[in-house]
Amino acid sequence: MRLLLLGYKDIGIDLGTSSVLAYVKGKGIVLKEPSVISIDRNTGQVLAVGDEARLMLGRTPGNIVAIRPLSGGVISDYEVTEKMLKYFLRKVTGKRLFGKPRVVICVPSGVTEVEKRAVLDAAAESGAGRIYLIEEPIAAAIGAGLDISEACGHMVVDIGGGTTDVAVISLGGAVLSETIKVAGNDFDEAIIKYMRKKYNLLIGDRTAEEMKINIGSAYPRQEEIYMDVSGRNLISGLPKTVRISSAEMIEALEEPIQAILECVHSVLERTPPELASDISEKGIVMTGGGALLYGFDKLLQERTKIAVYVADDPISCVALGTGKALESLDTISKTGIFEHRKGIPVAY
Repeated sequence: MRLLLLGYKDIGIDLGTSSVLAYVKGKGIVLKEPSVISIDRNTGQVLAVGDEARLMLGRTPGNIVAIRPLSGGVISDYEVTEKMLKYFLRKVTGKRLFGKPRVVICVPSGVTEVEKRAVLDAAAESGAGRIYLIEEPIAAAIGAGLDISEACGHMVVDIGGGTTDVAVISLGGAVLSETIKVAGNDFDEAIIKYMRKKYNLLIGDRTAEEMKINIGSAYPRQEEIYMDVSGRNLISGLPKTVRISSAEMIEALEEPIQAILECVHSVLERTPPELASDISEKGIVMTGGGALLYGFDKLLQERTKIAVYVADDPISCVALGTGKALESLDTISKTGIFEHRKGIPVAY
């Protein structure tokens, strides 16, 4: 789930499952922090947000909890999400917001009406004025520099933290789209399961993420690389360190990667012939943090027999695209765009 505000009142925020990016018109990306918040259970007081809160994951005493209030691309804890959103808005502006800014919120293409309402209400309570919803792959395509207004098919594969969105876009709207709740966080979970099963080693989320970034692979590397990984031995209960290769990461990540490949294949199967021809000619564009996994583009190209490109700045694509979308709502198809009026989402 992504959010944007634009100028003094125009700030772009990509409110994702794993991280939050803030975009300010004329300045670019001004904030990038994990979407984590730590709270005192007894008082409900917010203790830390973003980078500071992430350091507390798995290291808090009983009265303090560090959590991610978004799951699967949508809000899982409404009140906590609202607090986190207000914090990031204050951090970007450095002062109180006066007036009510226009807001565009990016949501996964398969979001439900209940999930839409939660997103809209959280933004309204955070001080936003006019609020719009727009599908995530459309914003990603705009941020990647694609001209989605033309009568030509584009395919976007946006791999975020909680969801992967695959869409075929033409004339400013999504002709076909599919969302699966398999993405970057599932890569981390797959690595944790692999280490437990093969080495009887229990590792945390942060270690799994570091492994994914440093040696994670979807396709064989020309030169294998290694990483020393520390955790707790499940048999002895003592700390232990093992050396893991990038080739092992291919095996560890096989299941979530296969799920994403099947989703892309499913959308391609249902794509109209003319649009399929356009995609074959122009290729597939990958965005989101998951697109940075080594060799994922090569693997997708090998499986689909279609050229695959990774956007120049895949992590920032949605935040940048949402900002551009707010400036040019007229060029985007009205299909799938909703406006928040008195707390009720209505078709735009």
